[in-house]
Amino acid sequence: MIRAFNPPDVAPPASRYSHCVEVTGPARWLYISGQVGVTPDGVVREGMPAQLDQCFANIEAALRAAAMTKENLVKLTIYVTVGGAESLNTYRTRRDHWLGPTGHVPAGTYVVISELASPKFLVEVEAVAALLR
Repeated sequence: MIRAFNPPDVAPPASRYSHCVEVTGPARWLYISGQVGVTPDGVVREGMPAQLDQCFANIEAALRAAAMTKENLVKLTIYVTVGGAESLNTYRTRRDHWLGPTGHVPAGTYVVISELASPKFLVEVEAVAALLR
């Protein structure tokens, strides 16, 4: 079972993420390397919203290749090179749109850094997923 929860002795999450995600029973784990806003044909998308959408599309493709879905996500970690409220709101909006209206809310970490592997990359998103056997 994959169970997301927030301990009562911890302040509620600031947005749509869970403080804890517990996986019980035998599971198959998938660790997805950080995905950047590059399309399958090698084009770097322009702007943070477009790069986020591509990161999420790449993660979804990896999940699909492993016979998993977004509901199998345990944790998302995002690295951004542009901080501030606007950047955070853009991430939350694009993430929530991608996750859809399901009740599934993975754990999450949002980190502002000085740069990624290429100056063209504004964001990178890595993911962990689990599928119960």
